[in-house]
Amino acid sequence: MPDTVGHHVPVRGTQSFVGVMAAVWKRPSLTGLEVLWRWLIGAPLVAVVVWEALRIGSAVPLDTHALAAMTVFKPVDAVGTLSAAMSLLSPAVTQIARWFVPLALVVWMIVSAFGRTIVMRRLDTQLKPRPWSLFVLGALRVFVLVAVYGLWYGGVQLAGQWAVMGPISQGGEPNLVLYAALLICGTLALFVTWAASGWLFDIAPVLAMLRGLGVLESLRQAGRLGPLRGKLVEINLVMGIVKIALIVLAMVFSACPLPFESVETQGFLVNWGIGVAVLYLLASDYFHVVRAAAYVSLCRVYEEV
Repeated sequence: MPDTVGHHVPVRGTQSFVGVMAAVWKRPSLTGLEVLWRWLIGAPLVAVVVWEALRIGSAVPLDTHALAAMTVFKPVDAVGTLSAAMSLLSPAVTQIARWFVPLALVVWMIVSAFGRTIVMRRLDTQLKPRPWSLFVLGALRVFVLVAVYGLWYGGVQLAGQWAVMGPISQGGEPNLVLYAALLICGTLALFVTWAASGWLFDIAPVLAMLRGLGVLESLRQAGRLGPLRGKLVEINLVMGIVKIALIVLAMVFSACPLPFESVETQGFLVNWGIGVAVLYLLASDYFHVVRAAAYVSLCRVYEEV
């Protein structure tokens, strides 16, 4: 933790990261508080989404048999089935998303600002509470993330037009290999770009609490961290890899019961999937705390920057 690291010893980002992981693991209350505030707001939002999804599913006449019969060996038919389903669902989903998404984002940012303040103060009692600075910085981060996701979605649409819809409109077969290649390369490019620059919005709240700064000053100082910058990029890249690893592990564990689905009940498979999702969320929350603790630790080492 911050009080266990010297002030003048050069430390690699990954070295401090491993040490902080162990320190956070020994203080489960940190992860518990992170889980508490996230699930306190996340559970009602998920409940609303599930409720509306069930309502829309019962109101929209979807061809469930066609959806269940889709196969990668008939890509043209699969694309047509998905397009028909989306055209039916899109009006109802759009109508709800217009009010639900902005409301959910605002509520999440408010709860997040106070929840992160509590966790960070528990992590290091010398940090100064700056919940409204954290709220504004969180809003900026959400805005940038939405722009990144919008860029990714636009890339997916463009790749689909080039490799799938274009050939189909000309009477040919869709090029799924090209589509997958464009999707993977574009996603990796955005991932690396965000990992190399997104740390700015993660370290600014830490600086706001560490040095008692406002929004603009914390962003300004976040961009002028000198030798600390490379270590923050390093930690952010490691965190990105950890997130991908967690997703892969969750997918693998979710698929474990599939060979036995003929002898297992549907209820067991559903409960297994829910259990894997809960474990994934717990691990994700733990690493969120680890990243915040690693940032505080590095800032303490390079306080003179």
